[in-house]
Order: sequence, then structure tokens, then C-alpha cells
Amino acid sequence: MTSPIHKRLHIQEVSARDGFQMEAQPIPTEKKIAYLDRLSDAGLAKIEVTSFTSPKSIPTLADAESVIKGMLRVPGVIYTALVPNLRGCERALATSIDEINLVMSASESHNLANLRMTCSESLEQLSSIARRARGAVQISASLSTAFGCPFEGEIDVARILDLVARLDGMGIDQISLCDTTGMANPTQVEHLFAEVRARWPKKEFTAHFHNTRGMGLANALAALRVEITRFDAALGGLGGCPFAPGATGNVCTEDLVHMLHAMGYETGVHLDRLLSIAAELPGLIGHEIPGQVVKAGLSTRRYPVPPVSERIQPQTTNCAPGPQ
Repeated sequence: MTSPIHKRLHIQEVSARDGFQMEAQPIPTEKKIAYLDRLSDAGLAKIEVTSFTSPKSIPTLADAESVIKGMLRVPGVIYTALVPNLRGCERALATSIDEINLVMSASESHNLANLRMTCSESLEQLSSIARRARGAVQISASLSTAFGCPFEGEIDVARILDLVARLDGMGIDQISLCDTTGMANPTQVEHLFAEVRARWPKKEFTAHFHNTRGMGLANALAALRVEITRFDAALGGLGGCPFAPGATGNVCTEDLVHMLHAMGYETGVHLDRLLSIAAELPGLIGHEIPGQVVKAGLSTRRYPVPPVSERIQPQTTNCAPGPQ
């Protein structure tokens, strides 16, 4: 099938950070490395491998340096890590990471709950990190609760545009608009991404959706309509947000890729390899995953017609009304 667009879509895998940080039991370092090595061989454009946060805050990601040192590197894949502060930035720069990902919320209340800072304080800190890292690694930023906050409701578009302008002014290479709480709807997604693309046509924007209310794939289609070509996703639909009541995981990578391939889009991802990894994911994390395609199989899969042991005579039903 001919691709509906000429631009390739870029799938950015976040399960090893956004997913694993939500798991109750830590995953052994060597198993994380083996998991990342298999993901590296699946054709993904970018892989978020870990976070350089305080081990006390997120003990499941306390092995950040060891993971980066031990994993294989595949040419063409960008390896990124979340950096919450200057201390984390220094730790990241001491490794071979390709990119650091900065984060703040568009909502004051969520930023205070998640980062224990006001938005103004976060902007000041992100500016310091960007100055420190500029020229050493690529820099991306994730703007959480861009489509809604569980404490404040919908965030005004003008505020999002102002925050994007501030991040752009720091020299950040790529900006993600994140539906952290799964509150976005397709109309809202299309409108907001159209606004930022109109103002910053040369800036790379990423769509980051959660499937909390079952609208993740629909929101991805809405972003596609305004030519967003970069999408975050998590294998198996892992992830969530500890400060988003009721939040579930990210858009499922294999479900997203399956949908895009069925529509004729090119992603560079080997879906069969993704599904093989996803099939073993429950054994790694100790529970089932919400992904659908790994359970149902590809839509192109065909099954043998079941044998008919004997002809079944059709039953005739008299639909005429009976006696009253």
C-alpha cells in the first residue's frame, strides 16, 4: 500500500522509563539491558532508557548509569534519558547518552505535586540545565498536562503557547505535548497541535498520549491530521502518572504501530519483533499488559475454516404474532 504521506513517522519508545518507573518491583539491571537490546533491534527511532532522578524518589530506576553502560547501541537509534534537575544533568553528561529530556507541567498544581516547584521555578531550572547541556547532547522537553490537569481542568491554549515559546527560547531541539492524565480528545489535540505548528513550523513536536479513557489511538490520528510525525508510546501500554488519579498507561506501541501500518504509513519498525518482545513482557514485570494486538494477533492473520462435522439444517422461525 502506498503511504498516505511522504514523511516517515517516528516511534519513540518510553516503556523502560515511563513504564518501569511505575512497577512495584524493581527489574534486575541485566534484564533491563536485555530488554533494551531487543528494543534497539526493532527499528524504533528513539528509546527513552531511564531517568537520572534521585534513587530515593524512584528506586526502580536507581541503576541508570549501569543500564546505559551495559546496553548495546544500534546506529540510527537515539537513546534518551529523563533529567529532572542539574544534578541529574551532570550524571547524564557523564554517560554516553545521546539526548536528555527535561520535564515540567503546564499546570501549576500538577507541577507542585509532581516536581515540588512552581512553573516559574521549573522554567528557571530548565534554562540552567539547557545552558549546561547545550553542545554536549541533544535536548528535548516534555510539557506535561498540556491537554488537561486533574486538579485544574483544561489548560488554556494561550498558556501552552507561552510555555512552548519559553522552551523554544532555551534552544530545546524537540518538544513533546503530553496528555499525562488521559484527558485529551481528538478535536482538542488537532487544534492545539495545529496552533503550535503554525507558530513554529520548523520545530519538531512529539505527541505523547495516555490511554486512560480509551482515546489514545484516536488522539494519535488527530495529531496525524496536522502532520505530527513523532509519537511516544510504551510497549504493552505500560506507564502512568502517580499524580494523575485513575491514570493508566501510555498508548501501546505495538497497537499504535499496527494501526499505522494497516493504514499504509511507514514507521521503520519491525512489528513482528515488537510483538515478540511484548509477548514476554508479562513475565518480566509479573502481571498482564493492556496491549491488544499481542493478544488478538495481526489483522492480516488468517485462520483455517473450522471443519463442519455435519450439515446444520437452518431453522425456520414463524415471526407472525401469536394469538392474543
